[in-house]
Amino acid sequence: MADFKLTYATMFNPPDELHAGFDKAVETLKKNMGKEYGMLIDGKEVKADEKFDDHSPVNTDWALAKMQKGGAKHAQEAMAAARKAFPGWSRTPWQKRVELLRKAASLIEERIFELGAAMALEVGKNRMESLGDVQETADLIYYSCYQMEKNDGYIVEMGKDPLVGYEARNVSVLRPYGVWLVVSPFNFPHALTGGPSGAALVTGNTLVIKPATDTAWIVRLLVDCFRDAGIPDGVVNFVTGPGSTLGQALVDSPEVDGVTFTGSFDVGMKMYQDFSKGRYVRPVILELGGKNPAIVSRNADLERATIGIVRSAFGLQGQKCSAASRVLVEESVYDELVSRLKEAAEKLAVGDPTEKATYNGPVINKSSYNDFKNFCEEISQGGGKFLTGGNVKTGGMYDKGYYCENTLVTDLPYSHRLWKHEMFLPIATIGKVKNLDEAMKIANDVNYGLTAGFYGSLEETDWFFDKIEAGVTYANRPQGATTGAWPGFQPFGGWKGSGSSGKNAGGHYYLPLYMHEQIRTLIK
Repeated sequence: MADFKLTYATMFNPPDELHAGFDKAVETLKKNMGKEYGMLIDGKEVKADEKFDDHSPVNTDWALAKMQKGGAKHAQEAMAAARKAFPGWSRTPWQKRVELLRKAASLIEERIFELGAAMALEVGKNRMESLGDVQETADLIYYSCYQMEKNDGYIVEMGKDPLVGYEARNVSVLRPYGVWLVVSPFNFPHALTGGPSGAALVTGNTLVIKPATDTAWIVRLLVDCFRDAGIPDGVVNFVTGPGSTLGQALVDSPEVDGVTFTGSFDVGMKMYQDFSKGRYVRPVILELGGKNPAIVSRNADLERATIGIVRSAFGLQGQKCSAASRVLVEESVYDELVSRLKEAAEKLAVGDPTEKATYNGPVINKSSYNDFKNFCEEISQGGGKFLTGGNVKTGGMYDKGYYCENTLVTDLPYSHRLWKHEMFLPIATIGKVKNLDEAMKIANDVNYGLTAGFYGSLEETDWFFDKIEAGVTYANRPQGATTGAWPGFQPFGGWKGSGSSGKNAGGHYYLPLYMHEQIRTLIK
Protein backbone atom coordinates (compact mmCIF):
# COMPACT_ATOMS: atom_id res chain seq x y z
CA MET A 1 0.00 0.00 0.00
CA ALA A 2 3.06 2.23 -0.23
CA ASP A 3 1.64 4.21 -3.16
CA PHE A 4 -1.87 4.58 -1.69
CA LYS A 5 -2.78 7.50 0.56
CA LEU A 6 -6.19 7.04 2.20
CA THR A 7 -8.40 10.15 2.26
CA TYR A 8 -12.13 10.67 1.74
CA ALA A 9 -11.34 11.60 -1.85
CA THR A 10 -9.24 8.48 -2.61
CA MET A 11 -11.18 5.86 -0.64
CA PHE A 12 -13.30 4.64 -3.55
CA ASN A 13 -10.58 2.45 -5.10
CA PRO A 14 -8.49 1.02 -2.25
CA PRO A 15 -5.89 -1.75 -2.65
CA ASP A 16 -6.88 -5.32 -1.75
CA GLU A 17 -4.59 -5.29 1.30
CA LEU A 18 -6.88 -2.75 2.94
CA HIS A 19 -9.86 -5.09 2.63
CA ALA A 20 -7.90 -8.10 3.89
CA GLY A 21 -6.68 -6.25 6.97
CA PHE A 22 -10.15 -4.97 7.75
CA ASP A 23 -11.79 -8.40 7.40
CA LYS A 24 -9.29 -9.97 9.77
CA ALA A 25 -9.83 -7.23 12.36
CA VAL A 26 -13.63 -7.63 12.24
CA GLU A 27 -13.28 -11.37 12.80
CA THR A 28 -11.02 -10.80 15.82
CA LEU A 29 -13.23 -8.12 17.39
CA LYS A 30 -16.38 -10.19 17.07
CA LYS A 31 -14.74 -12.94 19.12
CA ASN A 32 -13.96 -10.51 21.94
CA MET A 33 -17.09 -8.38 22.24
CA GLY A 34 -18.48 -7.38 25.62
CA LYS A 35 -15.29 -6.47 27.48
CA GLU A 36 -15.61 -3.85 30.23
CA TYR A 37 -13.73 -0.56 29.85
CA GLY A 38 -13.14 1.97 32.58
CA MET A 39 -12.88 5.71 32.48
CA LEU A 40 -9.33 7.06 32.52
CA ILE A 41 -8.65 9.68 35.20
CA ASP A 42 -5.12 10.70 36.22
CA GLY A 43 -3.76 7.65 34.43
CA LYS A 44 -5.93 5.23 36.41
CA GLU A 45 -8.81 3.00 35.36
CA VAL A 46 -11.91 4.26 37.14
CA LYS A 47 -15.13 2.27 37.45
CA ALA A 48 -18.55 3.69 38.30
CA ASP A 49 -21.28 2.05 40.35
CA GLU A 50 -23.54 2.00 37.29
CA LYS A 51 -22.61 0.62 33.86
CA PHE A 52 -24.20 0.58 30.43
CA ASP A 53 -23.92 -1.87 27.56
CA ASP A 54 -22.82 -0.36 24.27
CA HIS A 55 -24.93 -2.13 21.62
CA SER A 56 -24.27 -2.12 17.89
CA PRO A 57 -26.79 -0.48 15.54
CA VAL A 58 -25.83 -3.16 13.01
CA ASN A 59 -27.38 -5.83 15.23
CA THR A 60 -28.78 -4.66 18.54
CA ASP A 61 -28.20 -8.13 20.03
CA TRP A 62 -24.48 -7.42 19.90
CA ALA A 63 -23.12 -5.88 23.12
CA LEU A 64 -19.82 -4.45 21.95
CA ALA A 65 -18.52 -3.23 25.30
CA LYS A 66 -19.54 -2.47 28.86
CA MET A 67 -18.90 1.18 29.69
CA GLN A 68 -19.13 3.32 32.82
CA LYS A 69 -22.05 5.59 33.65
CA GLY A 70 -20.07 8.37 35.26
CA GLY A 71 -21.55 11.30 37.16
CA ALA A 72 -20.72 14.74 38.54
CA LYS A 73 -18.16 13.25 40.95
CA HIS A 74 -16.16 11.79 38.07
CA ALA A 75 -16.34 15.09 36.21
CA GLN A 76 -14.79 16.84 39.20
CA GLU A 77 -12.08 14.19 39.56
CA ALA A 78 -11.17 14.45 35.88
CA MET A 79 -10.97 18.23 36.07
CA ALA A 80 -8.79 18.07 39.17
CA ALA A 81 -6.43 15.62 37.47
CA ALA A 82 -6.14 17.82 34.38
CA ARG A 83 -5.54 20.90 36.53
CA LYS A 84 -2.79 19.14 38.49
CA ALA A 85 -1.08 18.00 35.27
CA PHE A 86 -1.25 21.37 33.54
CA PRO A 87 1.88 23.08 34.97
CA GLY A 88 4.15 20.22 33.97
CA TRP A 89 2.63 19.65 30.55
CA SER A 90 2.41 23.33 29.59
CA ARG A 91 6.08 23.80 30.46
CA THR A 92 7.17 20.72 28.56
CA PRO A 93 9.12 22.01 25.54
CA TRP A 94 6.81 22.19 22.56
CA GLN A 95 9.25 20.03 20.61
CA LYS A 96 8.74 17.21 23.14
CA ARG A 97 4.97 17.60 22.95
CA VAL A 98 5.20 17.33 19.16
CA GLU A 99 7.27 14.18 19.51
CA LEU A 100 4.70 12.51 21.79
CA LEU A 101 1.74 13.56 19.64
CA ARG A 102 3.43 12.23 16.51
CA LYS A 103 3.94 8.94 18.32
CA ALA A 104 0.23 8.85 19.19
CA ALA A 105 -0.68 9.49 15.55
CA SER A 106 1.66 6.72 14.48
CA LEU A 107 -0.02 4.30 16.91
CA ILE A 108 -3.40 5.23 15.45
CA GLU A 109 -2.09 4.34 12.00
CA GLU A 110 -0.62 1.06 13.27
CA ARG A 111 -4.01 0.14 14.77
CA ILE A 112 -6.09 1.37 11.82
CA PHE A 113 -7.75 -1.98 11.10
CA GLU A 114 -8.76 -2.67 14.69
CA LEU A 115 -10.01 0.88 15.12
CA GLY A 116 -11.76 0.86 11.75
CA ALA A 117 -13.52 -2.42 12.49
CA ALA A 118 -14.68 -1.12 15.88
CA MET A 119 -15.93 2.04 14.15
CA ALA A 120 -18.01 0.06 11.66
CA LEU A 121 -19.55 -2.07 14.41
CA GLU A 122 -20.30 0.81 16.77
CA VAL A 123 -21.20 3.65 14.38
CA GLY A 124 -22.54 1.71 11.39
CA LYS A 125 -20.09 3.26 8.90
CA ASN A 126 -19.05 1.23 5.91
CA ARG A 127 -15.49 -0.03 5.95
CA MET A 128 -13.92 2.72 3.88
CA GLU A 129 -15.68 5.51 5.78
CA SER A 130 -14.54 3.85 9.03
CA LEU A 131 -10.93 3.51 7.96
CA GLY A 132 -11.06 7.08 6.65
CA ASP A 133 -12.22 8.39 10.03
CA VAL A 134 -9.25 6.69 11.72
CA GLN A 135 -6.70 7.90 9.17
CA GLU A 136 -8.10 11.42 9.29
CA THR A 137 -7.56 11.42 13.05
CA ALA A 138 -3.88 10.65 12.59
CA ASP A 139 -3.57 13.26 9.85
CA LEU A 140 -5.25 15.94 11.97
CA ILE A 141 -2.77 15.30 14.76
CA TYR A 142 0.17 15.27 12.33
CA TYR A 143 -1.06 18.56 10.88
CA SER A 144 -1.21 20.21 14.30
CA CYS A 145 2.35 19.06 14.92
CA TYR A 146 3.40 20.44 11.55
CA GLN A 147 1.81 23.82 12.30
CA MET A 148 3.55 23.97 15.68
CA GLU A 149 6.90 23.36 14.01
CA LYS A 150 6.20 25.65 11.07
CA ASN A 151 5.45 28.51 13.46
CA ASP A 152 8.40 27.72 15.72
CA GLY A 153 6.19 27.27 18.77
CA TYR A 154 4.36 30.56 18.06
CA ILE A 155 7.15 32.68 19.58
CA VAL A 156 7.67 35.87 17.55
CA GLU A 157 10.11 38.76 17.99
CA MET A 158 8.29 42.08 17.75
CA GLY A 159 9.66 45.57 17.06
CA LYS A 160 12.06 47.37 19.41
CA ASP A 161 10.88 50.56 21.11
CA PRO A 162 12.87 53.62 19.87
CA LEU A 163 14.23 54.45 23.32
CA VAL A 164 17.28 56.61 23.88
CA GLY A 165 19.71 55.07 26.35
CA TYR A 166 17.84 51.80 26.68
CA GLU A 167 17.61 48.56 24.78
CA ALA A 168 14.12 47.13 24.40
CA ARG A 169 13.03 43.60 23.54
CA ASN A 170 9.39 42.69 22.77
CA VAL A 171 8.33 39.10 22.21
CA SER A 172 4.89 37.68 21.37
CA VAL A 173 4.27 34.24 22.87
CA LEU A 174 1.15 32.12 22.42
CA ARG A 175 0.50 30.11 25.57
CA PRO A 176 -2.07 27.42 26.43
CA TYR A 177 -5.24 28.31 28.30
CA GLY A 178 -5.22 25.43 30.79
CA VAL A 179 -7.78 22.63 31.08
CA TRP A 180 -9.59 21.98 27.81
CA LEU A 181 -12.84 20.06 27.43
CA VAL A 182 -13.57 18.11 24.23
CA VAL A 183 -17.17 16.93 23.77
CA SER A 184 -17.37 14.84 20.62
CA PRO A 185 -20.21 13.50 18.42
CA PHE A 186 -21.16 9.98 17.37
CA ASN A 187 -20.70 10.40 13.62
CA PHE A 188 -16.93 11.03 13.50
CA PRO A 189 -16.00 9.84 16.98
CA HIS A 190 -12.31 9.47 16.17
CA ALA A 191 -11.56 12.51 14.00
CA LEU A 192 -13.77 14.91 15.95
CA THR A 193 -12.27 13.74 19.23
CA GLY A 194 -8.69 13.23 18.13
CA GLY A 195 -8.46 16.36 15.97
CA PRO A 196 -9.32 18.93 18.66
CA SER A 197 -7.56 16.83 21.30
CA GLY A 198 -4.35 16.85 19.30
CA ALA A 199 -4.59 20.62 18.82
CA ALA A 200 -5.23 21.21 22.52
CA LEU A 201 -2.42 18.91 23.61
CA VAL A 202 0.32 20.03 21.24
CA THR A 203 -0.29 23.64 22.31
CA GLY A 204 0.16 22.68 25.98
CA ASN A 205 -3.37 22.32 27.33
CA THR A 206 -4.50 19.32 29.37
CA LEU A 207 -7.67 17.45 28.47
CA VAL A 208 -10.95 16.03 29.61
CA ILE A 209 -12.69 14.05 26.87
CA LYS A 210 -16.43 13.31 26.96
CA PRO A 211 -17.64 11.19 23.99
CA ALA A 212 -21.18 10.64 22.77
CA THR A 213 -22.74 7.78 24.73
CA ASP A 214 -23.42 5.84 21.52
CA THR A 215 -19.73 5.80 20.62
CA ALA A 216 -17.92 5.62 23.95
CA TRP A 217 -16.03 2.44 23.07
CA ILE A 218 -14.22 3.69 19.97
CA VAL A 219 -13.18 6.88 21.75
CA ARG A 220 -11.72 4.85 24.62
CA LEU A 221 -9.62 2.98 22.05
CA LEU A 222 -8.38 6.36 20.77
CA VAL A 223 -7.52 7.50 24.30
CA ASP A 224 -5.44 4.33 24.68
CA CYS A 225 -3.29 5.55 21.77
CA PHE A 226 -2.55 8.79 23.63
CA ARG A 227 -1.72 6.87 26.80
CA ASP A 228 0.43 4.28 25.03
CA ALA A 229 2.39 7.03 23.28
CA GLY A 230 3.73 8.09 26.68
CA ILE A 231 1.68 11.21 27.33
CA PRO A 232 1.92 11.71 31.12
CA ASP A 233 -0.81 10.74 33.57
CA GLY A 234 -3.50 13.36 34.04
CA VAL A 235 -2.80 15.13 30.75
CA VAL A 236 -5.55 13.16 28.96
CA ASN A 237 -8.62 12.18 30.99
CA PHE A 238 -11.61 10.26 29.62
CA VAL A 239 -15.06 10.11 31.18
CA THR A 240 -18.31 8.51 30.01
CA GLY A 241 -21.91 8.99 31.01
CA PRO A 242 -25.09 10.94 30.26
CA GLY A 243 -24.90 14.45 28.89
CA SER A 244 -27.61 15.60 31.28
CA THR A 245 -25.52 14.78 34.37
CA LEU A 246 -21.86 14.14 33.62
CA GLY A 247 -21.78 16.40 30.56
CA GLN A 248 -23.57 19.27 32.27
CA ALA A 249 -21.25 19.03 35.29
CA LEU A 250 -18.27 19.42 32.96
CA VAL A 251 -19.74 22.44 31.18
CA ASP A 252 -20.69 24.06 34.49
CA SER A 253 -17.28 23.50 36.07
CA PRO A 254 -15.22 26.64 36.74
CA GLU A 255 -12.15 24.48 36.15
CA VAL A 256 -12.75 24.41 32.39
CA ASP A 257 -10.64 27.00 30.55
CA GLY A 258 -11.89 26.21 27.05
CA VAL A 259 -14.17 23.80 25.22
CA THR A 260 -14.55 22.26 21.78
CA PHE A 261 -17.98 20.84 20.99
CA THR A 262 -19.23 19.21 17.82
CA GLY A 263 -22.91 18.37 17.56
CA SER A 264 -26.36 19.77 17.02
CA PHE A 265 -27.16 23.47 16.84
CA ASP A 266 -29.56 23.35 19.80
CA VAL A 267 -27.17 21.53 22.15
CA GLY A 268 -24.23 23.67 21.06
CA MET A 269 -26.09 26.93 21.60
CA LYS A 270 -27.15 25.81 25.09
CA MET A 271 -23.55 24.94 25.89
CA TYR A 272 -22.41 28.33 24.57
CA GLN A 273 -24.96 30.11 26.77
CA ASP A 274 -24.19 28.00 29.84
CA PHE A 275 -20.45 28.51 29.39
CA SER A 276 -20.94 32.28 29.25
CA LYS A 277 -22.20 32.29 32.85
CA GLY A 278 -18.73 31.76 34.27
CA ARG A 279 -16.52 34.27 36.03
CA TYR A 280 -15.13 35.61 32.75
CA VAL A 281 -15.16 34.96 29.00
CA ARG A 282 -13.58 31.66 27.96
CA PRO A 283 -13.02 30.30 24.45
CA VAL A 284 -15.72 28.09 22.94
CA ILE A 285 -15.09 26.31 19.64
CA LEU A 286 -18.35 25.01 18.18
CA GLU A 287 -19.19 23.09 14.99
CA LEU A 288 -22.96 22.86 14.85
CA GLY A 289 -24.10 21.13 11.73
CA GLY A 290 -25.27 22.16 8.31
CA LYS A 291 -28.01 22.21 5.71
CA ASN A 292 -25.74 21.94 2.75
CA PRO A 293 -26.74 22.77 -0.84
CA ALA A 294 -25.51 21.29 -4.10
CA ILE A 295 -26.28 23.63 -7.01
CA VAL A 296 -26.37 22.18 -10.53
CA SER A 297 -26.10 24.49 -13.55
CA ARG A 298 -27.42 23.80 -17.04
CA ASN A 299 -23.74 23.66 -18.02
CA ALA A 300 -22.85 20.94 -15.51
CA ASP A 301 -21.24 17.60 -16.21
CA LEU A 302 -24.25 15.58 -15.03
CA GLU A 303 -22.27 12.37 -14.56
CA ARG A 304 -19.94 14.12 -12.11
CA ALA A 305 -22.86 15.81 -10.41
CA THR A 306 -24.74 12.55 -9.98
CA ILE A 307 -21.82 10.71 -8.42
CA GLY A 308 -20.86 13.61 -6.18
CA ILE A 309 -24.40 14.29 -4.93
CA VAL A 310 -25.22 10.65 -4.18
CA ARG A 311 -21.95 10.15 -2.31
CA SER A 312 -22.51 13.27 -0.22
CA ALA A 313 -26.21 12.74 0.40
CA PHE A 314 -25.94 9.13 1.53
CA GLY A 315 -22.41 8.58 2.84
CA LEU A 316 -22.72 7.47 6.49
CA GLN A 317 -26.49 7.32 5.97
CA GLY A 318 -26.67 11.12 5.69
CA GLN A 319 -25.40 11.46 9.26
CA LYS A 320 -22.72 13.99 8.36
CA CYS A 321 -22.97 17.66 9.20
CA SER A 322 -21.57 18.12 5.68
CA ALA A 323 -24.16 15.92 3.93
CA ALA A 324 -25.72 17.23 0.71
CA SER A 325 -29.28 17.48 1.95
CA ARG A 326 -30.52 20.07 -0.60
CA VAL A 327 -30.11 19.76 -4.37
CA LEU A 328 -31.00 22.82 -6.49
CA VAL A 329 -31.11 22.20 -10.24
CA GLU A 330 -31.63 24.53 -13.19
CA GLU A 331 -34.85 23.54 -14.92
CA SER A 332 -33.34 22.69 -18.32
CA VAL A 333 -31.34 19.77 -16.85
CA TYR A 334 -33.67 18.93 -13.96
CA ASP A 335 -35.42 15.90 -15.48
CA GLU A 336 -32.23 14.28 -16.70
CA LEU A 337 -30.40 14.76 -13.39
CA VAL A 338 -33.36 13.47 -11.39
CA SER A 339 -33.41 10.33 -13.53
CA ARG A 340 -29.66 9.84 -13.03
CA LEU A 341 -29.88 10.38 -9.27
CA LYS A 342 -32.68 7.85 -8.94
CA GLU A 343 -30.72 5.21 -10.81
CA ALA A 344 -27.53 5.85 -8.82
CA ALA A 345 -29.22 5.91 -5.40
CA GLU A 346 -31.04 2.65 -6.03
CA LYS A 347 -27.73 0.89 -6.69
CA LEU A 348 -26.37 1.61 -3.20
CA ALA A 349 -26.34 -1.56 -1.11
CA VAL A 350 -27.82 -1.25 2.40
CA GLY A 351 -26.70 -3.82 4.97
CA ASP A 352 -23.96 -4.88 7.38
CA PRO A 353 -21.34 -2.11 7.09
CA THR A 354 -18.48 -4.54 7.71
CA GLU A 355 -19.27 -6.31 4.41
CA LYS A 356 -17.24 -5.20 1.38
CA ALA A 357 -20.27 -4.69 -0.90
CA THR A 358 -22.18 -2.49 1.57
CA TYR A 359 -22.36 1.25 1.01
CA ASN A 360 -24.92 2.12 3.70
CA GLY A 361 -25.18 0.65 7.17
CA PRO A 362 -27.75 1.47 9.85
CA VAL A 363 -28.48 4.84 11.42
CA ILE A 364 -27.00 5.27 14.87
CA ASN A 365 -29.87 4.48 17.23
CA LYS A 366 -33.60 3.98 17.74
CA SER A 367 -34.22 7.70 18.13
CA SER A 368 -32.73 8.44 14.69
CA TYR A 369 -34.64 5.47 13.24
CA ASN A 370 -37.91 6.90 14.55
CA ASP A 371 -36.97 10.39 13.33
CA PHE A 372 -36.56 8.96 9.84
CA LYS A 373 -40.08 7.52 9.89
CA ASN A 374 -41.52 10.76 11.24
CA PHE A 375 -39.73 12.94 8.67
CA CYS A 376 -40.91 10.72 5.82
CA GLU A 377 -44.49 10.99 7.06
CA GLU A 378 -44.11 14.77 7.30
CA ILE A 379 -42.74 14.92 3.74
CA SER A 380 -45.65 12.85 2.46
CA GLN A 381 -48.18 15.04 4.25
CA GLY A 382 -46.41 18.17 2.96
CA GLY A 383 -46.76 17.28 -0.71
CA GLY A 384 -43.33 15.77 -1.34
CA LYS A 385 -42.90 12.77 -3.61
CA PHE A 386 -40.43 9.97 -2.96
CA LEU A 387 -38.16 9.48 -5.93
CA THR A 388 -36.45 6.73 -3.94
CA GLY A 389 -36.85 5.33 -0.44
CA GLY A 390 -39.21 6.72 2.15
CA ASN A 391 -39.31 3.57 4.29
CA VAL A 392 -37.30 1.70 6.88
CA LYS A 393 -35.85 -1.66 5.84
CA THR A 394 -37.55 -4.74 7.28
CA GLY A 395 -37.17 -8.50 7.22
CA GLY A 396 -34.23 -10.74 8.08
CA MET A 397 -31.14 -8.91 9.34
CA TYR A 398 -32.89 -5.56 8.95
CA ASP A 399 -35.15 -6.37 11.88
CA LYS A 400 -32.10 -6.56 14.14
CA GLY A 401 -30.78 -3.05 13.39
CA TYR A 402 -31.74 0.49 12.43
CA TYR A 403 -31.77 0.39 8.64
CA CYS A 404 -33.37 3.10 6.50
CA GLU A 405 -33.75 3.46 2.75
CA ASN A 406 -31.79 6.10 0.88
CA THR A 407 -34.46 8.72 0.22
CA LEU A 408 -34.63 11.35 -2.52
CA VAL A 409 -37.59 13.74 -2.41
CA THR A 410 -39.02 15.88 -5.19
CA ASP A 411 -41.90 18.40 -5.33
CA LEU A 412 -41.61 19.44 -1.68
CA PRO A 413 -42.54 23.15 -1.62
CA TYR A 414 -39.67 25.48 -0.78
CA SER A 415 -41.86 26.89 1.99
CA HIS A 416 -41.73 23.55 3.83
CA ARG A 417 -39.63 23.64 7.01
CA LEU A 418 -37.57 20.59 6.03
CA TRP A 419 -35.79 22.64 3.36
CA LYS A 420 -34.11 24.44 6.27
CA HIS A 421 -34.12 21.85 9.07
CA GLU A 422 -31.11 19.54 9.50
CA MET A 423 -32.53 16.00 9.50
CA PHE A 424 -29.18 14.19 9.81
CA LEU A 425 -30.53 11.14 7.98
CA PRO A 426 -30.40 9.62 4.45
CA ILE A 427 -32.95 12.12 3.12
CA ALA A 428 -32.24 14.76 0.46
CA THR A 429 -34.70 17.14 -1.15
CA ILE A 430 -34.41 18.09 -4.84
CA GLY A 431 -35.76 21.37 -6.18
CA LYS A 432 -36.08 22.98 -9.61
CA VAL A 433 -34.92 26.59 -10.13
CA LYS A 434 -35.28 29.00 -13.04
CA ASN A 435 -31.69 30.24 -12.85
CA LEU A 436 -28.56 30.23 -10.74
CA ASP A 437 -29.44 33.45 -8.94
CA GLU A 438 -32.60 31.82 -7.62
CA ALA A 439 -30.59 28.76 -6.58
CA MET A 440 -28.07 30.91 -4.70
CA LYS A 441 -30.82 32.80 -2.89
CA ILE A 442 -32.35 29.54 -1.67
CA ALA A 443 -28.94 28.07 -0.84
CA ASN A 444 -28.00 30.99 1.42
CA ASP A 445 -31.42 31.40 3.04
CA VAL A 446 -30.67 29.15 6.05
CA ASN A 447 -29.09 29.62 9.47
CA TYR A 448 -26.28 27.23 8.54
CA GLY A 449 -23.19 27.79 6.41
CA LEU A 450 -21.00 24.71 6.63
CA THR A 451 -20.37 23.17 3.19
CA ALA A 452 -21.69 23.68 -0.33
CA GLY A 453 -21.16 22.20 -3.78
CA PHE A 454 -21.54 23.40 -7.36
CA TYR A 455 -21.50 21.84 -10.83
CA GLY A 456 -21.17 24.08 -13.84
CA SER A 457 -18.77 25.92 -16.17
CA LEU A 458 -15.43 27.29 -15.01
CA GLU A 459 -16.74 30.85 -15.32
CA GLU A 460 -19.73 29.95 -13.15
CA THR A 461 -17.52 28.47 -10.44
CA ASP A 462 -15.99 31.90 -9.79
CA TRP A 463 -19.51 33.27 -9.28
CA PHE A 464 -20.34 30.38 -6.94
CA PHE A 465 -17.28 30.80 -4.72
CA ASP A 466 -17.92 34.54 -4.47
CA LYS A 467 -21.62 34.31 -3.60
CA ILE A 468 -22.01 31.19 -1.45
CA GLU A 469 -22.13 31.62 2.35
CA ALA A 470 -20.25 28.55 3.57
CA GLY A 471 -16.89 27.66 5.08
CA VAL A 472 -16.04 24.63 2.89
CA THR A 473 -16.92 24.87 -0.79
CA TYR A 474 -16.39 22.50 -3.72
CA ALA A 475 -16.90 22.81 -7.48
CA ASN A 476 -17.22 20.03 -10.05
CA ARG A 477 -16.13 17.37 -7.60
CA PRO A 478 -17.29 13.78 -8.25
CA GLN A 479 -15.62 12.54 -5.05
CA GLY A 480 -18.34 14.33 -3.07
CA ALA A 481 -20.49 17.36 -3.76
CA THR A 482 -20.28 18.70 -0.20
CA THR A 483 -18.30 16.11 1.78
CA GLY A 484 -14.74 14.86 2.05
CA ALA A 485 -12.69 17.57 3.75
CA TRP A 486 -9.16 16.57 4.77
CA PRO A 487 -6.50 18.28 6.94
CA GLY A 488 -4.02 20.21 4.88
CA PHE A 489 -6.24 19.96 1.78
CA GLN A 490 -9.74 21.17 2.66
CA PRO A 491 -9.81 22.50 6.25
CA PHE A 492 -13.24 22.00 7.81
CA GLY A 493 -15.40 24.63 9.49
CA GLY A 494 -18.51 26.69 8.97
CA TRP A 495 -20.08 30.14 8.88
CA LYS A 496 -23.21 31.48 10.56
CA GLY A 497 -24.91 28.85 12.73
CA SER A 498 -22.44 26.16 11.66
CA GLY A 499 -19.46 27.39 13.63
CA SER A 500 -18.29 29.84 16.26
CA SER A 501 -14.65 30.52 15.48
CA GLY A 502 -14.53 31.42 11.79
CA LYS A 503 -11.45 29.20 11.48
CA ASN A 504 -11.40 25.71 9.97
CA ALA A 505 -9.96 22.58 11.62
CA GLY A 506 -7.01 21.12 9.77
CA GLY A 507 -6.05 24.54 8.41
CA HIS A 508 -3.60 27.40 8.87
CA TYR A 509 -5.51 29.32 11.52
CA TYR A 510 -6.89 26.60 13.82
CA LEU A 511 -4.09 25.97 16.31
CA PRO A 512 -3.98 29.52 17.75
CA LEU A 513 -7.59 29.07 18.92
CA TYR A 514 -6.18 26.90 21.72
CA MET A 515 -3.77 29.56 22.98
CA HIS A 516 -3.84 33.13 24.22
CA GLU A 517 -1.20 35.75 23.54
CA GLN A 518 1.28 37.16 26.00
CA ILE A 519 3.54 40.07 25.09
CA ARG A 520 6.85 40.13 26.95
CA THR A 521 8.66 43.45 27.13
CA LEU A 522 12.14 43.63 28.67
CA ILE A 523 14.11 46.88 29.00
CA LYS A 524 17.84 46.49 29.49
